[in-house]
Amino acid sequence: MGLGACSTQGPFEEKDRGPDRPVDTSHVPDAVPRHEVRTAAGNKNPYTVLGQTYHLMDDETGYREQGIASWYGKKFHGRRTSNGEVYDMYAMTAAHKTLPIPSYVRVTNLDNRRQVVVRVNDRGPFHGGRIIDLSYAAAQRLGFANHGTARVEVEIIVPGDQPPAPLRAEEASDAVAIPSGEQTYLQVGAFSTLGAAEQQRERVSGMVGYPVVIHSPEELPELHRVRIGPLTNTTEVAEVREQLRRNAIEQTHIVKE
Repeated sequence: MGLGACSTQGPFEEKDRGPDRPVDTSHVPDAVPRHEVRTAAGNKNPYTVLGQTYHLMDDETGYREQGIASWYGKKFHGRRTSNGEVYDMYAMTAAHKTLPIPSYVRVTNLDNRRQVVVRVNDRGPFHGGRIIDLSYAAAQRLGFANHGTARVEVEIIVPGDQPPAPLRAEEASDAVAIPSGEQTYLQVGAFSTLGAAEQQRERVSGMVGYPVVIHSPEELPELHRVRIGPLTNTTEVAEVREQLRRNAIEQTHIVKE
């Protein structure tokens, strides 16, 4: 959304919309909280929008709030967010009025209890009664992309305070061969532009000793998925994940075809 793209109405009322054809974003992983340097970009304090002045939180560590969430999609896709990043409606991001940028929050849909973790990199929503604007992907994961708004709880996640994720089954056991005829990959990103996918492929190629490919299915041309593989057994999966973790890439998931 960005401060330059704000309006008195939320994105949905401005006839914002999602992709031209249905896109399943259930495979898009949550944002992974990590320590990031907070720059002046996106953190002007105080700032004024539509005649109202907002002050950033002095201490966000105990932040938890319930209210209405909305989402923004194609209308803002490709525009600059408040900290200068490019908004990608397929990424797990959000806009918030007073949290520092970047921040990480867990958002729970209070009607169906679905949860996502998103990275706050934008300002908004500047519409009365709304506490957070989510990306299209996050809204779809929470089950309200077809409705525009939902009742949610937003809770801050402080990087380092979360317990380490448990080992996945394939990482906690001896090598187990993957059944013949089944192609197994580790996906390390889904991007709305081929250029962004190419950059990720080149970056990851220097980290692992396995092929890195871009998968762009004809039925979903809006998404370009960067995958490592095929991998032949669970030891290779664990090895690649460890290589990626050493390079600060935590958002991976297994894809089988």
